[in-house]
Amino acid sequence: MTARKAQSWEDFKREAFGGRTETIGGVTVRVPTDMPLVLEDLAGNLSAESRAEDFDEVVTLLYGDGVFQQWVAAGMGAAELMTALMWGMVQATGRDITFMEAYDLVMSDDPGKALAMPANRAARRAASKKPSASTGGPSKRTSSASTASARTRSRA
Repeated sequence: MTARKAQSWEDFKREAFGGRTETIGGVTVRVPTDMPLVLEDLAGNLSAESRAEDFDEVVTLLYGDGVFQQWVAAGMGAAELMTALMWGMVQATGRDITFMEAYDLVMSDDPGKALAMPANRAARRAASKKPSASTGGPSKRTSSASTASARTRSRA
């Protein structure tokens, strides 16, 4: 067996989550590859009435210290900022989208749906069930007692 070399957490993060960069608003940033746990709550509370400090906190979590101030100094507008945030948050969920797709999501009626994690199999099945004709609700599984075979011997 080959001995494994000890690795620091920072080295592990660079190796596991990549070091891809992108230039946004004249600033080279690391592409987010994981969603900081606190980010969903912070981003969900942002609105047109939010203070600059609130946006700074979200940008810092996604892209690093000082990026927000550099974007402001470069003249970035509100739609550009929201597009950069949307792009980064979607990237952090593991989906690779373009900046135009992020902009379209920002301008859509429900930008929050882009950040929803893909549903598990049970949730997808529940969402696709059609209502039953008699009650309007989803059909229920028939119990095995009512569909069980009365056969007492095997066919072999």
